[in-house]
Amino acid sequence: MPTMKAAVIYEAGGPEVLKIESRPIPTPKAGEVLIRVKAFGLNRSELFTRQGHSPDVKFPRVLGIEAAGLVDDAPGGEFRKGDIVATAMGGMGRQFDGGYAEYTCAPAKQVQCIKTGLAWEILGAIPEMLQTSWGSLFKSLRLEKGERLLIRGGTTSVGLAAAAIAKNHGAFVAATTRNPERNKLLLESGADQVFIDTGSIAEQVKEVCSGGVDKVLELVGTTTLKDSLRCAKQRGIVCMTGIVSNKWSFDDFAPMEAIPTAVCLTSYNGKSEDFMGTPLEELVEQIAAGTLHVQIGKVFQLDEIVEAHRCMEENKAGGKIVVIT
Repeated sequence: MPTMKAAVIYEAGGPEVLKIESRPIPTPKAGEVLIRVKAFGLNRSELFTRQGHSPDVKFPRVLGIEAAGLVDDAPGGEFRKGDIVATAMGGMGRQFDGGYAEYTCAPAKQVQCIKTGLAWEILGAIPEMLQTSWGSLFKSLRLEKGERLLIRGGTTSVGLAAAAIAKNHGAFVAATTRNPERNKLLLESGADQVFIDTGSIAEQVKEVCSGGVDKVLELVGTTTLKDSLRCAKQRGIVCMTGIVSNKWSFDDFAPMEAIPTAVCLTSYNGKSEDFMGTPLEELVEQIAAGTLHVQIGKVFQLDEIVEAHRCMEENKAGGKIVVIT
């Protein structure tokens, strides 16, 4: 039986619990696509799973909620062998083995074909990152041209992508960082205004953007959400998408006190149908044309998955971490 290299987790723990081993190449059934994985991005949800914070994920498991590569087999005829494809979500790396391998088998209904000549490290970076950015901006926040957008956690990979997409859409983009040295990175990625995040920036935001911003994309989490709600003007919308602070819930939450009058609080948690609704081909064309910048932080090989996870956990990448197989 032909085999492949895969990173397998048997128990929760530090980066070292990810073990490289040889496994049989999966056999696709009708309605599935066998993908020769060329690259995949790392995501914090995989970090949380590795740490033991995803009780619904059973070990052993090949993690990875996204992948980009070439079609090896599609018994149902949905794709041709050699097609360039991307897939994300829908239980990938959670209910069934995901992208941390040389091959992955995914439902055809959650695979997009892309006609492009972009490098694999770029294609590996974009499936989850772009669906999260796009969905947050246009499904949950309903961002309109000319609106003022604040991205809380602007130097995250999703934050950088969201800034570029929103800027191309015609919005005024403000973004936050705790590190003043990241100011240039944010401006180059599409931000018009940068706020150094002290944890309490609402008053400063309201001074610069009279009365507050129209929309807030919250990528830090509950540690800054209350302050982000105060950054929005009346009839504004705050979307909770990310939890890079690793804090999942409030210790004390009084909605009448936390949510200002006429400010709306929503969330975005993309599913496979959201990935399929993301105009990936259009966004890839923008990347190729140079009008949409994707910030690649660091690139690793599959054999370096432990080092890649350690880099993600320590927030040292400065952009999306991509693994090449």
